[in-house]
Amino acid sequence: AEQADALGPRLFQELEVEILKEAGAEGIGLFRTEFQFMVAEELPRFNAQTDLYRRVLDASDGLPVTFRTLDLGGDKILPYMEAEREDNPALGWRAIRMGLDRPALLRLQLRALIAAAAGRPLRIMFPMIANVDEFREARAYVDQEVAWAQRRGRPAPERLDVGAMVEAPSLIWHLDALLRLADFVSVGTNDLMQYLFAADRQNPRVADRYDPLSPPALRVLKTIQEACANSGTPVSVCGEMAGRPLEAFALIALGFDRLSMPPAGIGPVKRMVLGCDREAARRGVQPLLERSAGSVRGEIETLARKLYVSL
Repeated sequence: AEQADALGPRLFQELEVEILKEAGAEGIGLFRTEFQFMVAEELPRFNAQTDLYRRVLDASDGLPVTFRTLDLGGDKILPYMEAEREDNPALGWRAIRMGLDRPALLRLQLRALIAAAAGRPLRIMFPMIANVDEFREARAYVDQEVAWAQRRGRPAPERLDVGAMVEAPSLIWHLDALLRLADFVSVGTNDLMQYLFAADRQNPRVADRYDPLSPPALRVLKTIQEACANSGTPVSVCGEMAGRPLEAFALIALGFDRLSMPPAGIGPVKRMVLGCDREAARRGVQPLLERSAGSVRGEIETLARKLYVSL
């Protein structure tokens, strides 16, 4: 299933939802809620947030939408929010860490999402979860806000799915505990890879020092896929890997079947998927996980062409 990666309020200022449908998207796998905050001159109020989320759900016309809570901090500094400059912002006070330290900010957003759903299904995902306690605390806020709405006679979501992004390597070794609590997970490959290889993807001097199509990266991804399959937890992959046909081919070979990408990537990746013999891809990629080379990109490309996969 190919899903779109949506860039916040700009997406719904035009008719881009129809473009997503025409491109073959089967939902919005990642709606970046922080963009509303980044283009605003002041902190968006409850009504402004609710209005945006309602318009997103209305425009999606029943397609599933996964709202990622605020991924601020790091390189996303807002002038109207107090935040100290950090020596290493990628590893600093950002995303869910900011939300848990400022629960009023997180709870206001959750309240707006629940109000916007107005009884419809709702999917909420927390970014940058590094340990299970963080997810447990964040999910408790969701439950509290649902109860708050119900006490006031407002409808709870018809179905509420709460998930986590797997971006911090620490979480991979605690997936068994996380997957007992999460309704779904999404693998954020951009951050996961930079943390896995200790290489800042924004720094051109080190960004090309690792390849996501390397045995270590592929083995980590396979570990996540197997844990989710064994627990029956839906898992998707987002980030640059999901939107590139060759990398997406490798993800399909590892067993992933839900990919989230920018709209421009849907067509090429969908063509690749439709022409892909998944079992043959799996058999071809599996031995590459045991290689000692720093990259198996060439071998994966050779395999894809041997299988007549459109890249």
